[in-house]
Amino acid sequence: MMQVCLNGPRTTADSAAVPMTPAALAEAARQAVAAGADDVHVHPKTPCGRDSLSPRVVGPVLEAIRAVVDVPVGVTTGAWAEPAPPPPPEGRGRQPDPRVERIRSWTVLPDHASVNWHESGAEDVAATLVERGVGVEAGLWSGTDGVARFARSPLAPRVLRVLAEVTDTRVGSAPATARELLAAVAAVPHGRPVLLHGWDGGAWPVLRLAVELGLDTRMGIEDTLLLPDGSPAAGNAPLIRAATAGLRPAGGG
Repeated sequence: MMQVCLNGPRTTADSAAVPMTPAALAEAARQAVAAGADDVHVHPKTPCGRDSLSPRVVGPVLEAIRAVVDVPVGVTTGAWAEPAPPPPPEGRGRQPDPRVERIRSWTVLPDHASVNWHESGAEDVAATLVERGVGVEAGLWSGTDGVARFARSPLAPRVLRVLAEVTDTRVGSAPATARELLAAVAAVPHGRPVLLHGWDGGAWPVLRLAVELGLDTRMGIEDTLLLPDGSPAAGNAPLIRAATAGLRPAGGG
């Protein structure tokens, strides 16, 4: 499976190729699916470019994308998209994660949503998604305690898939970091499919490793702004075309 990650936390300050509005995201998704993507991951954004979990932001993005593609569409639940309020005064108890209330308020549901397991409140966020019938992508980042937390989670066997996310952005070492992360993930008895991907300098080396190992993977503007030859990508579709070229058998058309 090849997932396209349309924008991530990036904005047009990073590149003019970053789609921001529902219409731009829908067109980017349409082109990426035509280029070979099987699944869409998107960060719905406010008009000022901030990631948001508000139903007034999430709903229009999902509707716009679904109007032009017939593949699963998922969103982020990253903690930065709904900043937690200041901690309550001592003795007042734990504040509920604001992401939980946002998810409960969604009027249009995504097919799946990613949950970064190293983030505070991840378990509550994932449980709320499951309650609403939304598939959970368990984001396990290298360099964090996400795998250890996931190993203790009763939700581990119930997630849609595991995202093995390599935060090492160095071209030379990212594949080795990926193998270490995969070994840690394999030690957890979750029984779910694994999608492996990297970021920035590690994006293409890790994608090639995922193809070599026969794992699901992803590519798009969230993960890198550059094509394999180092030239700037004009959008998500060229990245997906380059990524899916590596999936074709040798000598294939």
